[in-house]
Amino acid sequence: MPRLLLLLLLSFWTTATVAQRPNIVLIVADDLGYGDLSAYGAEDLHSPALDSLASDGVRFTQFYANSPVCSPTRASLLSGRYPPMVGVPGVIRTHATDNWGKLAEDVQLLPEMLRSHGYHTAMVGKWHLGLEPPHRPIDRGFEHFEGFLGDMMDDYYNHRRHGLNYMRHGEQVIHPEGHATDLFSDWAVRYIESRTVSPAPFFLYLAYNAPHTPIQPPDEWVARIQERELGIDTTRAKLVALIEHMDDGIGKVLQALHENGYDDNTLVMFVSDNGGQLNVGARNGPLRDGKGTVYEGGIRVPAIASWPGHNSPNTENRALLTTMDIYPTLLEAARVRIPHMIDGISFLDSFRGGPEPDSDRTLFFSRREGGLRFSGKTIEAVRKGPWKLVHNSPYAPLELYNLEQDPLETTDLSAIEPEIFRQLAAALRQYMQDSGRVPWQ
Repeated sequence: MPRLLLLLLLSFWTTATVAQRPNIVLIVADDLGYGDLSAYGAEDLHSPALDSLASDGVRFTQFYANSPVCSPTRASLLSGRYPPMVGVPGVIRTHATDNWGKLAEDVQLLPEMLRSHGYHTAMVGKWHLGLEPPHRPIDRGFEHFEGFLGDMMDDYYNHRRHGLNYMRHGEQVIHPEGHATDLFSDWAVRYIESRTVSPAPFFLYLAYNAPHTPIQPPDEWVARIQERELGIDTTRAKLVALIEHMDDGIGKVLQALHENGYDDNTLVMFVSDNGGQLNVGARNGPLRDGKGTVYEGGIRVPAIASWPGHNSPNTENRALLTTMDIYPTLLEAARVRIPHMIDGISFLDSFRGGPEPDSDRTLFFSRREGGLRFSGKTIEAVRKGPWKLVHNSPYAPLELYNLEQDPLETTDLSAIEPEIFRQLAAALRQYMQDSGRVPWQ
């Protein structure tokens, strides 16, 4: 066979192979509670876009964030590892005196893995994993970045944190006008439209600030909720409006996939980074407590995925899963082999209707924090099967719960089940020793 013909055939085969891989859209909400979507039981909230995604796909009911706060969960999402193992045991903040993490430079993040295998990689929205090189999205595998480098915004319209502008387009400081949720939705739509010029698959990571504080929805959305839900508390109405406003933006993104011919071969996954914040009106279903705690309401989160032709529609999946499991799942869907060690496991077979991952796996959750409540110490939990050991304050005893018998964590069994208590406590100590070897300052 002539060499030119051989090269042409190889080029065609490589392009065809890459083109058959799914596009991937990964959407993350910030502080969305387990009970704050209508698909998860909310009665005063309408989320048609995400409800539609659940109708077409799989709704996960035992999905956990790796941490009850933002940065550590996002580190796990993009690395497939427990947060402390990549240098992010707590929240990465703009002030060094209250900063509790530094993303390890030698970790192969999800966009880097996909980019090295032919994907175009883009991020829109909130980063929260570093402000300076080499810790920005464009330093860590994203070819395109349009969004906010920092943590929370002090205002959804002026996009500042402590008076500083962290809005970027690539490396460039930008000054866009409008509500951050609208901007992120519009930028995601524009990115999807831009990919029609290339046969390469794309990975879009869309991370909203909503519904994180400040609870600042557009006024017209609040008025709509108050007119529809007569007698609703003002605090709750504002949070519902902020969530519904985000859902509307997600609907525009899903519509863009459809209009540009991508929805038949695009894997879309949605997840929250931790539980809802109770004092601003969030609801975590019947679960105990909320954001910032390692009780169920702080770490169990809504998660939905859809990949047409690969999953049965309108399916509930009760597999015990965490944010770090998204990394190997998406890479397996993209047919990318992982050559290094990770902590997560792929749930692609379970998503497709196959067997669930090991329900008896041991899972750890932790958060390091400052202030008078924590003083730089940690809170932790470990789950194995139905058992969960909780240390929700550095200064309180550990608590033991059987989640099958007591899903609301009402009855501490530490004195009744001393052997299980000792086993889980020993596992937790080993985890803390292992994670303590990784520098994070």
